[in-house]
Amino acid sequence: MIVMKFGGTSVESSEAIERVAQIVGSRRKHSPAVIVSAMAGVTDQLVSVGHTAASGDWESASAVIESLRDRHFRTSEQLLGKKRSATLAPRLQFYFSELENFVRGLAAVRELTPRGTDYLLSFGELLSSIIVADAFAVRGLSAHWLDSRECLVTDATYTRAVPRMAETRERCRAKITPLLAKRHIPIMGGFIAATIDGIPTTLGRGGSDYSAALFGAALDAERIEIWTDVEGMMTTDPRLCQDARTIKQISFNEAAELAYFGAKVLHPATLLPAIHQDIPVYVLNSRNVKSTGTEITAHAPPSNDVFRAITAKRAVSIVNVVASRGVMVHGFLRSVFEALDRHAASVDIVAISEVSLSFTMETKRLPQALLKDLEEIADVNCENEQAIICLVGEDIHGKPGVAASVFNTVAEAGVNIRMISQGASEINISFVVSEDEVPKAVRRLHEYFFPEKQIAPTRANTRPTRKVHANNEARSTPASGSVNEKPKPSAAEKRIAAGRS
Repeated sequence: MIVMKFGGTSVESSEAIERVAQIVGSRRKHSPAVIVSAMAGVTDQLVSVGHTAASGDWESASAVIESLRDRHFRTSEQLLGKKRSATLAPRLQFYFSELENFVRGLAAVRELTPRGTDYLLSFGELLSSIIVADAFAVRGLSAHWLDSRECLVTDATYTRAVPRMAETRERCRAKITPLLAKRHIPIMGGFIAATIDGIPTTLGRGGSDYSAALFGAALDAERIEIWTDVEGMMTTDPRLCQDARTIKQISFNEAAELAYFGAKVLHPATLLPAIHQDIPVYVLNSRNVKSTGTEITAHAPPSNDVFRAITAKRAVSIVNVVASRGVMVHGFLRSVFEALDRHAASVDIVAISEVSLSFTMETKRLPQALLKDLEEIADVNCENEQAIICLVGEDIHGKPGVAASVFNTVAEAGVNIRMISQGASEINISFVVSEDEVPKAVRRLHEYFFPEKQIAPTRANTRPTRKVHANNEARSTPASGSVNEKPKPSAAEKRIAAGRS
């Protein structure tokens, strides 16, 4: 069997859902189980509803709920026709009534807890998956809707719940496997789950990809397909560089590292269940079914380029911590890390010297209370509007001159580097620059490390290809080294397993 996950843009309208039905229909012989996200934009609207209601503004929250109701009912009628959509209407109305009652309560108590947030955000996935299941049935697909919360079991860490795989596997085999045996197509919402006692939880924003991987691992799937609105994983963000191209094959470790450091195609934690069970993951384009997308496997073939891809993580802050005079140096680092631990701070890059430490965090996740704690033991300053640029490739530290090429290229672009991380991971080189310098740095790096493909040399032209840069300096295109195929501990896997995703 296979698991197919469709993101919000793949189910955003009746036309999009029509395409999804055709794609799933083409996979019927593979016994698919289908995971769908909320319709595009719905989760953001639900977040807004929660904050608005918690401020006491029931009327504004109610207006957003009404717009959501109109959108879902209109999509249902377009897909099913008036008669069939009228049959589905009571089921949709049940969830909208539940949503409305809950939000009315929020407006009364003016408090939105993490547990309440998970319950609120679950409605997007429930509504979209119900509509998709009926749309499939009308089109001759034997669809069977399931509430994911009855199958996917987690702990009670609300808004970022941790899966309990033993219980999840048991429930999936009890509820999903019999449907597959009867050639039915299970349809479930992604992102949502529940505790062992049935209290709704979520896996965190973007967690539908993670749901698909968890279901795939629990059901021993042959493969996991992540359907989105792009051609697969790219050598860089095509919005930054028009020359970006699709990566045909990439390793689990490389893909996870890219996801963590800013690639938006995959949720950073998605790959972990697949890694553990050696299940290949495919990233495909629901708007172009002829595209081969990207195949992610445990060990990808060597790349012809030095790196697999370049990515950027924006909205980052650098926190500089310098030991105050009189502080015992040997206790300084310990005190800093204890403060990070107390505030559950997840850092990206760390640079350390004897009496100073700098680290980066997503600005929105940087606790002000952490800064106050650090100010008690050191001099602290914070630099916002920074970004991490990350170049990922297997065994890059076994290739002499790679780091020099990276930093020389960035310097030629006139970009100042604020922090550097090399050696902590065997598959990436990361550094921090000002956020507004990301486009020119990425473009120059992509031009250097992913040059346009050259015509194959003839006997009359066998000299090494050289590329002329903007400053008219000719340089040899860097040669690719061999990839060490021996399995290694993955920094990306360790980071995700430690809860940094």
